[in-house]
Amino acid sequence: MITVIAGGTGSVKLIRGLATQVRDVVVIANTGDNIWLHGLYICPDIDIVLYGLADLLDRKQGWGIKNDSFGFVQQLEMLGEQVWFKLGDRDVATHLVRTNMFKGGKSISQITEWMRNRFGVATKIIPATDSPAETRIKTDRGEMHIQEFWVKNQGQPKVIDVVYTGAERSRINPEVVRALRESEMIIIAPANPITSIGPILALKGAKEELILEKKKIIAVSPFIGTKPISGPAGKYMDAMKMENSPFGVALYYSEFLSAFIISRDDHSLSEKINNLGIKVYETDIIMNDSNDENRLASYLLAMVTRL
Repeated sequence: MITVIAGGTGSVKLIRGLATQVRDVVVIANTGDNIWLHGLYICPDIDIVLYGLADLLDRKQGWGIKNDSFGFVQQLEMLGEQVWFKLGDRDVATHLVRTNMFKGGKSISQITEWMRNRFGVATKIIPATDSPAETRIKTDRGEMHIQEFWVKNQGQPKVIDVVYTGAERSRINPEVVRALRESEMIIIAPANPITSIGPILALKGAKEELILEKKKIIAVSPFIGTKPISGPAGKYMDAMKMENSPFGVALYYSEFLSAFIISRDDHSLSEKINNLGIKVYETDIIMNDSNDENRLASYLLAMVTRL
């Protein structure tokens, strides 16, 4: 079994590549982005994986359903509602069913399992926790939910800090623990370290479990040089006084990381990362299309015996 710790738009590319080559893949999905809007409970990172593996994802924007219509939000806007979070009409159906099931007493794990079967997705998707915990961004304009920061405010405010509200009271999903212990390899996807992986690490018991499984944990760098491959990771890492580079990410993961895959362009950092006690491998980590996704997935799968 291969387990992927994932969040955001960068993770699904690698997950797709792995799922085409290995049947027994498990995804641990970030829940810190979950948000209530318009009376609906929205789980962005879970849905990106669901849609991506069901071949429904709008690949151009990285979220939502391809070729969706937007009559729902247009009508909301006409009625005077704020519609900064653009929900497609078919996407709304997902959130509506989830919300009704949630209000009916089902957990996010139970709902996600039901949904992945309805979408015909073979890969198991496990929410990191069923407890309420959300990622909040402290900025020069006040504290706000991560979706408000990144979507509503276009990532423009100055970031002062990132906090995981409720994480200290939220236990990691027992299914996550089981998956970690039973996996041959645990992959940390090339996701935003602070807001996609960080919320999972902040959950009670999560980091301790990863430390126990250190010998089989490998990560793919979300940085090339000083630039993140996508998204605002640099702003968050600046706020956390972390170096914007693959080394900065490796240092953040160093307690539980056995191996790290970086771009060949970052060869000069290999020795520095190695000195953290982390094996370094260099390859092309950019995924622009399905061929790239499959190539990187194959590279990772070939490493199972090396860990």
